[in-house]
Amino acid sequence: AVVSTQSTGEMSVVQAIETVVVHPLVLLSVVDHYNRIDKVSSQKRVVGILLGSRRKGVLDVSNSFAVPFDEDDRDPDVYFLDHDYLESMYAMFKKVNAKEKIVGWYHTGPKLHPNDIKINEIIKKYCTDSVLVIIDAKPKDLGLPTDAYIAVEEVHDDGTPTTRTFDHVKSEIGAEEAEEVGVEHLLRDIKDTTVGTLSQHLTTQVVALKSLHSKLQDISVYLTQVSDGKLPVNHPIIYQLQDVFNLLPNLNVPDLMKAFTVKTNDQNLVMYTASIIRAVIALHSLINNKTTNRAAEKEGSKKVEVEKEDKEEKEKDTKEKEDSNKKEVKS
Repeated sequence: AVVSTQSTGEMSVVQAIETVVVHPLVLLSVVDHYNRIDKVSSQKRVVGILLGSRRKGVLDVSNSFAVPFDEDDRDPDVYFLDHDYLESMYAMFKKVNAKEKIVGWYHTGPKLHPNDIKINEIIKKYCTDSVLVIIDAKPKDLGLPTDAYIAVEEVHDDGTPTTRTFDHVKSEIGAEEAEEVGVEHLLRDIKDTTVGTLSQHLTTQVVALKSLHSKLQDISVYLTQVSDGKLPVNHPIIYQLQDVFNLLPNLNVPDLMKAFTVKTNDQNLVMYTASIIRAVIALHSLINNKTTNRAAEKEGSKKVEVEKEDKEEKEKDTKEKEDSNKKEVKS
């Protein structure tokens, strides 16, 4: 998609945002902001500003800062966002890095709120293409903790006036080389050194399968509600689901089933052989350990006996010398 903007008599073409890349520094900053506010306040979510740059339809969110915010849970029209603090902080960040501009805002959700459109209109004063990124500080489900949205005009079929709503944008986690090094150092501190690479690989696969299962459940619930008439048919979603189903392999082909069976048997054979070898090595080490301990015990007992004999001989020699000295004294 391409967006055209008129500026100073010239037409400039800006590509619409297709992907939002969130850096680890932003995630750490948002989680720290949420935890600090959660300790001293009963506020359910926190709000902040996102900084970054934009290139070829990709929005790169590389930094952020918190903004004082409060709202009334009972009335979504009652909220407070400190504009002066926002402008002061942005001015200081701009002095440090002029390339980082305001690209949107964040809150910890974990879902959209009724007043998000109004808050987004305020942020649009500083960024015309403001993006909202919901960052779940306490994720319960598997998957990425980020959801990106952009405000669009929704046109109604019945001719009623258009309304502002949010359209979902693809989001992902990305990092530069320096950030990757920092994240690796953090993970090194919490990494369990007693767990082998095979266990880590299997754990990763289990987590991926759980995430896939949750996504399939969401698809099943959505299709059930559409078939029951509870939700309207969304043709783009149906087309994407059809593309997913078309990519699934046909498992009813005999050659494919045989190939899967052979592959599984080969893997099981390797695991079985490795288990036998591991057991044999463990028994061999146990026998060697017992043999070494017995030899050490025998050597220790022999050494004690030799020391005891040497001590008795020394005492005997000492006694004989004392007796001879006494005889000489008498004579």
